[in-house]
Amino acid sequence: MIGKIVTVTVDRPLGSFHPEYKDMYYPVNYGYIEGTVAPDSEEQDAYILGVDTPVEKFTGKIIAVIHRYDDVEEKLVVCPENVNFSKEEIMKQVCFQEQYFSLEIIM
Repeated sequence: MIGKIVTVTVDRPLGSFHPEYKDMYYPVNYGYIEGTVAPDSEEQDAYILGVDTPVEKFTGKIIAVIHRYDDVEEKLVVCPENVNFSKEEIMKQVCFQEQYFSLEIIM
């Protein structure tokens, strides 16, 4: 899956708040990949890194999988094709949500 080009439909744009957890602010665009079903039987969630404005859709490459040990979900990390991030840089940008889970970033 890493290296694959995908289109993410953004349902929580950069600068928005979680619909249920009103304190959770999204410093990155976050959404799902239509037609790709995740282990939780919902469409696959994805963080979009390297895009500094809110977007509705984004096409980019998968650079990492965030595997949660204590949850059924995995999150994908998508960015522009010519951009890369280290595991540390990824964690810094997604820790607003991932800090609550035991995880491994697979690249």
